Amino acid sequence: MKTLTSLFSCALLLFISCKNTKKTDPLMTYIEEPHSYAKPNKAVITHLDLDINVDFETEIISGSASYLITNNDASEIILDSKFLDIEKVQADGKDTNFTLGDFDEILGNPLTISIKKDTKQITVFYKTTNKTEALQWLKPQQTADKKAPFLFTQGQAILTRTWIPIQDSPQIRLTYNAKVQVPAQLMAVMSAENPKEKTPDGVYHFKMKQPISPYLIAIAVGDIAYNPISNRTGIYAEPSLLDKAVYEFSDMENMVASAEKLYGKYAWEQFDVIVLPPSFPFGGMENPRLTFATPTVITGDKSLTSLIAHELAHSWSGNLVTNATWDDFWLNEGFTVYFEMRIMEALYGKDRANMLARIGRQDLEEELEGFKDAPEDTKLKLDLKGRNPDDGMNSIAYDKGYLFLRTLEESVGREKFDAFLKSYFQSHAFSTTNTEKFIDYLNENLLDKNGITFNTAEWIYEPGLPENQAIIVSDKFEKVEKTVQDFVKTNTIDQAITTGWTPQEWVHFVRNFPEDMSVEQIKTLDKTFNLTNSSNSYIAMVWYEQAINHDYHGNNIDKNIEVFLTQVGRRWYVSTIYKAFKNNNKTDEALAIYKYARKNYHSVTANTIDDMLGYNPE
Repeated sequence: MKTLTSLFSCALLLFISCKNTKKTDPLMTYIEEPHSYAKPNKAVITHLDLDINVDFETEIISGSASYLITNNDASEIILDSKFLDIEKVQADGKDTNFTLGDFDEILGNPLTISIKKDTKQITVFYKTTNKTEALQWLKPQQTADKKAPFLFTQGQAILTRTWIPIQDSPQIRLTYNAKVQVPAQLMAVMSAENPKEKTPDGVYHFKMKQPISPYLIAIAVGDIAYNPISNRTGIYAEPSLLDKAVYEFSDMENMVASAEKLYGKYAWEQFDVIVLPPSFPFGGMENPRLTFATPTVITGDKSLTSLIAHELAHSWSGNLVTNATWDDFWLNEGFTVYFEMRIMEALYGKDRANMLARIGRQDLEEELEGFKDAPEDTKLKLDLKGRNPDDGMNSIAYDKGYLFLRTLEESVGREKFDAFLKSYFQSHAFSTTNTEKFIDYLNENLLDKNGITFNTAEWIYEPGLPENQAIIVSDKFEKVEKTVQDFVKTNTIDQAITTGWTPQEWVHFVRNFPEDMSVEQIKTLDKTFNLTNSSNSYIAMVWYEQAINHDYHGNNIDKNIEVFLTQVGRRWYVSTIYKAFKNNNKTDEALAIYKYARKNYHSVTANTIDDMLGYNPE
């Protein structure tokens, strides 16, 4: 079966690249996974036709989701549904019976639909509700231009089922078309072929002809405009942000070209980015053809554009080759961080890439310390059954996964490793895989082939970090560390030393303050560099964390922290600051801000902070 599947994957890649087919793999055998009710080996969706209306007054999406299905003599097909109002269901155009099973707090409900052995299509008529977790409806005052409302979705990991009834498993790939009605003054865009300007009637049509996993279906609606960067890259943003974003991300075409030189042709035709309002919970989300991005990376100096390199890399690792289950999430993210660093090195040099990698290594160290009482969660291959897969979306998958691959590269040599990765992406294109299949492919196509012994199992199945980990060195960071040490000894610092520092060097500088640094020393640094009023959100975040850790209240910093937490919804940033409050026995101060700020956060961020601070919004 392994040989047959491999042959078919190669044939499928060739056929897709030549014909842009909608076909998915009919020989696919789906593995059992804990985060979907679907039973795809019995009946599976292969194509979606979505017909919806987006109503900002009621904050409801309503319409129908119609699926082509492959039926293995089944009498029913099961979809995932959570917080949806299911009105009726049809099979081949005729009403059919359906049931919503018991509700699970994480998984929602199984939507079981009666079908016949020859049923080829099902249609679900439905509405979203005010509990729908994937959607964030924003009032005009919550946007950059403050003139029109805004809507965006976040589907990863298992939130697509909260706005579309679907088989919400990453191993199920489907193509889709969509018809979307929005208010006439707004534009709709999706993870698909997109319009470049508004339509007069607010009706938009979309097509995604390559098969993707359900978590990658995404929509955004707002007062947005488009500006191309090249013939295959461009930016969507609110009008007041568009020029800034185009400047910030002007290297996008160079990034795509650099990525293609490394690991093969970009498979999605178009690579665009939409800059969302600041409540977007992540730095970026790799929705195919249209990356969703936070405005916090717009700094005016292109210093945080590694985020774009990361989301671009997902076009190979994650979107093209996808983790079959969320237990295998490291296959998406570890590979993507490695690829990101290679893009950054190609464009900006090894120093820049190593600084980014060192920061990631520090993030990993903090994550390992945080999991000291739960070492099982520091394995690359996880067991998330009964848990929200969001629990596995942390630095272990990203930075331990990266370190594993970098160690592999240093063990076998870059030339051989690059050839292996390129082959891996090409031979698995438009398919999903899991950890065990990857290990088999690694052994057969890299390690055994070259007579190399490597402790793969220890890296993947054991907690912590193996001793043979790659050591990441940055001369610039060593100089930054010496600057911190000298300041602690002398209480003086020469501003000239920091001339030309990148934001990464500033972040490293602030993060390396010793625990016993005095408030007066913090005050001196703030007076010298005005860090409290930094316009770089990343520097501001780590500075606010240190201010809380050291009980510093000068330069109006308390107000700045409150404003930051109220205006920014990026989970990494706000959770870092709230965690600092909690770790310093200042939970009451955190809650005073959070109770007001929470309404500006997406559910992904709010759920994390609710749990961290023990807050019950009901």
